[in-house]
Amino acid sequence: MQQVTALESSVLVLNRFFMALHVISARRAFVLLCKEVAEVISVDEGKFNSYNLDNWKSVSLCKVKLGLPEENKVGWIKTVSLEIEVPKIIRLLCYDKLPLPNVKFNRRNIFARDENKCQYCGQRFPTSELSIDHVVPKAHKGNTTWTNIVCACTECNKRKGGRTPEGAGMKLIRKPIRPKHSPILSLKLRSDRYSSWKQFLDEAYWSVPLK
Repeated sequence: MQQVTALESSVLVLNRFFMALHVISARRAFVLLCKEVAEVISVDEGKFNSYNLDNWKSVSLCKVKLGLPEENKVGWIKTVSLEIEVPKIIRLLCYDKLPLPNVKFNRRNIFARDENKCQYCGQRFPTSELSIDHVVPKAHKGNTTWTNIVCACTECNKRKGGRTPEGAGMKLIRKPIRPKHSPILSLKLRSDRYSSWKQFLDEAYWSVPLK
């Protein structure tokens, strides 16, 4: 179970110019490293070093020999013949394109913006137990936009039905907005595990007080 968790952990992707592009799973990051189209970027005491996959394996081996504390091994992949640390940042070696200026409108970003909380009852749920709700229903000419879409749990969605919140006697815990920055990045930066990402992101991503 721990190995699956590590492989699905988040990795920040930079372009060739060290500009943040997006977030991918560790599994996908290792695929890019194996194809030699990316390198690991490790931030240590404010400085960063780059490693190809073979060198990163050697660094991981050294850490193991030095006796890495077990509580720090959550971000590690362990096989019969190898222990390797999951990188937190990788850089694409030949990708010159700049980050997209607009946040992509999709379910993943909606769930991240709403922090996996039902916007009616305020409880947090696994993604599998959440649905997308039109605040103003389509039948009432509601649009599928950032400002009219929220996360809702099964129970609240059923209770609201095809009505407006007012018509169902319900109230949003906060007004839905169009995010200025990637909700996934902003959410991850609340964890100390991803503090090294801050050097590659605009301060606006991480200067918002924790809720």
